Amino acid sequence: MKNDKMKLKYRVNEQIHVKEVRVVTEEGAEVMPTRKAMDMAHKEGVDLVEISPNAQPPVCRLIDYSKFLYQQKKHQKEMKQKQVKQEVKEIRFGPQTDEHDYQFKLKHAQEFLSQGNKVRAYVFFRGRSILFKEQGEVLLLRFANDLEELAKVEQLPRLEGKKMFLYLTPKKAGVTKKSQQRRDREEAQNEAREIAARAEQVEKSVDNGLFANMKNGADVLSKLQIDKEEE
Repeated sequence: MKNDKMKLKYRVNEQIHVKEVRVVTEEGAEVMPTRKAMDMAHKEGVDLVEISPNAQPPVCRLIDYSKFLYQQKKHQKEMKQKQVKQEVKEIRFGPQTDEHDYQFKLKHAQEFLSQGNKVRAYVFFRGRSILFKEQGEVLLLRFANDLEELAKVEQLPRLEGKKMFLYLTPKKAGVTKKSQQRRDREEAQNEAREIAARAEQVEKSVDNGLFANMKNGADVLSKLQIDKEEE
């Protein structure tokens, strides 16, 4: 069933009715009449597969259609495996939660977020405790602040019936991409350091050369002085 759906997703060979297509190969891309592209595919013993129908003109590849479908299926499977299953974990507070209980639940929330799960924290107001809703809001805001390194606030504390909810989502782990401006600045700094290092080497080389020349000159003068005395 899945293969049938995938087959319907792409047009191939005579199913391609446009006048011209852009054929992508290892050598590059070329716009040509669709009939010419079909003839090329036939000579190579492969199919003309339309991979980007909305482009102007549509983009096609010369490839065995069965092989193409297998590659697409494999790619989708790999993408699905890379997707992290994200769950929503709940943390419940009372409006007058003591410090020990708060720290215990904070630790659990840290574990949930580290595993890539969302956290829905809420304060449950039982009976007349609804009078302490401001206290519950302060507690949830403190909770969000204590987790700011691991999570960002998806929804600020909001009262829904007898519960006040706070939604937190984990921050994406990994190296933050550098901006182009920052990369250019670092590249310029590295280049400046290299130039400075080269200049230092040249300066040392020049100094050594001058010292050697001065020494040679002194030796020559000394020799001339000795020769003059002997005369």
